[in-house]
Amino acid sequence: MRGVPSLITDTRKKVFTEVARLAYEGEDYTRIGELPYKIVPGDQAVHRTSIFLERAIVGERIRLAMGLPLQPVHEHMLISDNVEDSAVAEKYYEPPLINIIPYACNACPTKQYKVTEHCQNCLAQSCKKVCPKNAISTINGRSYIDPQKCIRCGKCEAACPYNAIVFLERPCQKACGMDAIGMDEHGRAEIDYDKCVSCGMCLVECPFGAIVDKGQIFQVIQAIKNKGKVIAIVAPAFVGQFGPAATPEKLASAMEVLGFDRTVEVAIGADMCTIDEAEDFIRKVPAEQPFMATSCCPSWAVMVKKLFPEYAGCISMALTPMVYTARLMKKEYPDCKVVFIGPCAAKKLEASRRRIRSDVDFVLTFEELQGMFEAKDIRFSELPDGKPFSDATAGGRGFAVGGGVAEAVKDVIARMDPDREVKMVFADGLRECRKMMTLAKAGKYDGYLLEGMNCPGGCVAGAGTIIPPEKAKAIVARYKAEAPLQNSQDSEYREIIEKLD
Repeated sequence: MRGVPSLITDTRKKVFTEVARLAYEGEDYTRIGELPYKIVPGDQAVHRTSIFLERAIVGERIRLAMGLPLQPVHEHMLISDNVEDSAVAEKYYEPPLINIIPYACNACPTKQYKVTEHCQNCLAQSCKKVCPKNAISTINGRSYIDPQKCIRCGKCEAACPYNAIVFLERPCQKACGMDAIGMDEHGRAEIDYDKCVSCGMCLVECPFGAIVDKGQIFQVIQAIKNKGKVIAIVAPAFVGQFGPAATPEKLASAMEVLGFDRTVEVAIGADMCTIDEAEDFIRKVPAEQPFMATSCCPSWAVMVKKLFPEYAGCISMALTPMVYTARLMKKEYPDCKVVFIGPCAAKKLEASRRRIRSDVDFVLTFEELQGMFEAKDIRFSELPDGKPFSDATAGGRGFAVGGGVAEAVKDVIARMDPDREVKMVFADGLRECRKMMTLAKAGKYDGYLLEGMNCPGGCVAGAGTIIPPEKAKAIVARYKAEAPLQNSQDSEYREIIEKLD
């Protein structure tokens, strides 16, 4: 679960830390074969049927963290096979980005009603009475639901006075707003990549840690060790992610210890995106299109293009904050490497697009960056303050929270066209986004500004975040209030937007 420490989050942290440490130390990278034994020590299994299975799963996690593919189960391979392919300073993500380790999947029961031990075999037998398919009988003094007859209408669950009937659904399937997760012949989860938008919500919700995204930690550190200029651009949701001692000023110092030449907040690019979208809205709605949707969330944008292709043109053409900030850095330092660091797995997908590759060289999540901090044994409380972040406005910083994008755009429109009324609606979670688009398709949101966010609560609930979303939301609100300027229209970068498009 997001923001809840567990064996899964602990394992992920150890994997990222050891991969980063290996990259910093260099020399013989075939030493990765030793890492599963370091991460899973001893001779007794802790949470699986065998310690060998635990180490095999960790081995696959290590390979994926290095950007390598899953190893085929039916072939003999070493964890170190092809490791030299990752010991490079430039490597794009190779699909698929989101992977299921087959033998880590629990093959959970999916989409079925079950009678629990709370059943009292009551005289009313309401569950039987309301079942339209006569799927419920009494066996051994308890109601039993025949899965072959059940149509999953839920009437029995609603009728039971003891709440003894529950609906079982795979957490990964439930979390997937694209209905992209099915099952193989063994009942294990598998992903339909034609539907998948690489949002990572299944990764967050899988209670067995079977779903893993690929990483670029290894390549980022190779680029740093090559002595070139490597610039980190951090998403607005970064505040609070690395603990109370990790203030923005301390973070800047910590990034220098890791080897980054400069750290910039992506809220600068969010301000530029806000201004661009405000101009888009004023010019196009309703003259050219019935409504306008925000562009910054890649999973939301891809979902619209897949499921509502006739409205793909209603998504703003503004560049995302990540791309604006990256282009700003490339303009200032033409030979630099840009590393986007954020909460989002889908940004890895966005950065792999051919038209974006020259702007964003690498993408890391906050979890992966935490692994780098651990590898370097960084103690934030012991670091001096670095240069404070002061260039972004409150509007740009607010992109981290659901509704923040639309609110920032609305505030800029109010400056540009004070007499114009702007109606807006936002949805977070792809299922809610689909509902919003269905209503928009029916004409319910003509003239509106629509904000879609894949993650429930906004970017603060992304697949690569560390702390609970509600806590992160409160910290972002405080950071937003501290901004020297409130409206994105006041950004000093507003004059160069056209030069970066």
